[in-house]
Amino acid sequence: MISVLDFTCSPEEAKDDAHLEKRIRKELQLAQNQNIAFRWRKRSIDARQKQIKINASMEVAIDTALAPRFHPTSFDILPKEAPSVHIIGAGPAGLFAALQAILQGFRPIIFERGKDVRSRRRDLAKLTKEHLLNPESNYCFGEGGAGTYSDGKLYTRSKKRGDVQKVLEWLVQFGATEDILVDAHPHIGTNKLPQLIEAIRAQIIVSGGQINFENKITDLLIQEKKITHIQVNYKEKIAVEKVILATGHSARDIFALLHQKNIEIKAKPFALGVRVEHTQAYIDSLQYHGRHNDAYLPPASYSLVTQVDNRGVYSFCMCPGGIIAPCATAPDEVVTNGWSPSKRNNIYANSGIVVGIEPTDFPDLKNPFVCLNFQKEIEQKCWEAAGKTQKVPAQGLQDFVNGQLTTHFPRSSYQPGFTSVNLKDIFPDFVYRRLCQAFIDFNRKMPGFITNDAVVHAPESRTSSPVLIPRDPITFQHLQIKNLYPIAEGAGYAGGIVSAAIDGINCLEKIAQTHLSV
Repeated sequence: MISVLDFTCSPEEAKDDAHLEKRIRKELQLAQNQNIAFRWRKRSIDARQKQIKINASMEVAIDTALAPRFHPTSFDILPKEAPSVHIIGAGPAGLFAALQAILQGFRPIIFERGKDVRSRRRDLAKLTKEHLLNPESNYCFGEGGAGTYSDGKLYTRSKKRGDVQKVLEWLVQFGATEDILVDAHPHIGTNKLPQLIEAIRAQIIVSGGQINFENKITDLLIQEKKITHIQVNYKEKIAVEKVILATGHSARDIFALLHQKNIEIKAKPFALGVRVEHTQAYIDSLQYHGRHNDAYLPPASYSLVTQVDNRGVYSFCMCPGGIIAPCATAPDEVVTNGWSPSKRNNIYANSGIVVGIEPTDFPDLKNPFVCLNFQKEIEQKCWEAAGKTQKVPAQGLQDFVNGQLTTHFPRSSYQPGFTSVNLKDIFPDFVYRRLCQAFIDFNRKMPGFITNDAVVHAPESRTSSPVLIPRDPITFQHLQIKNLYPIAEGAGYAGGIVSAAIDGINCLEKIAQTHLSV
């Protein structure tokens, strides 16, 4: 017999298998001579009260064995006559679209502007140590997409969009630990994601798909509202039947190309602000009521939100035990993001704190690039303020709220370095004022949050795409171009690894349905 048992326990008890077995036997009124096996089903922390609790959900097998958590998916080898789909971008949307394509009987042919995941690492090292930016291979561009070297968080609220469990199970199948099926806020870690991405690539190739690195799409040839060919690296023209656009939120050249071809795009709301770094021990103390460096608790995170002048301001991509990384994609801009290794064991904690930005904040409402242009303007102002380098403009958090220049910094994990800047001079008033009030509100929720021992880095600007590529909600086809399928973050329909992967899977299911009905 298999049972599911829910209970709460202390963090110490949750780490003690002998205690858990005793608790299970007591709750289920089992005799000592009855054989049981048990494992975690779901696990979360409740730190709202001083007595911190673990919410435990356990699967218990009584006088039988526990079945595997899931059965791995079998990806067959495609026949030679399998129809092709061309996928632009090898981020989570593109890769999971490719896996689903194989299941649906399509041969996925991927074009990725960046390098493979291992070669990409060398370009990140040059950016961090020498300020040398490769516009085609960086934290945003390359195999695995932006998430590969910025943490691999898997928490999503997109459960209505598709099969979250399927995405998580595929990630486990290709190398993630089963903990991601258990933890309430799962993540993989930057140190483990590259191997996982390589395993997915190997499966795509073994099954008969293709992945072409350093192949940038530079033109689309269109006839009768249909893409007939794609151009690669300004040279080769390749005939296509169906084109999945999975290019990510930073592929600005793709937005420009679509606009040039009179393919409709629209300005889209996004969010922009700063990335704030405390020490992890400090955040642990605030969240765990004085406990820190605790062997029984994971590094603490936080999720904060408030409304200022009818606009949301919230924490974004919080990285316990993390690092702030340089994530520019062009040489004349500064961009920040955060990541954590799998153990989240660095001494810093960082999070984006961002303000919602609307197209109506600007006068030129008909311009599809109005939000993108604002994003670029802030990033370029930060580059100028940092001496036209990849150093980051920075300020103590208390000084930021008070509008004062910081003269002494405790530290920063941002390896290219930082420059003291009064960030009031970077952001327009409608952003700066809302950030200041939000920090005051957050300090009420987490007393001590505002301190000059916390460092503000600017900007956090690549939260999502500032451009929407319209598509039919039923078929996923672009409203004008019959065989163009814009998906995931770059098109404005997802916000993270899991939701992007779901969108890629859903897109192939839509294509398969259409293909069968023809």
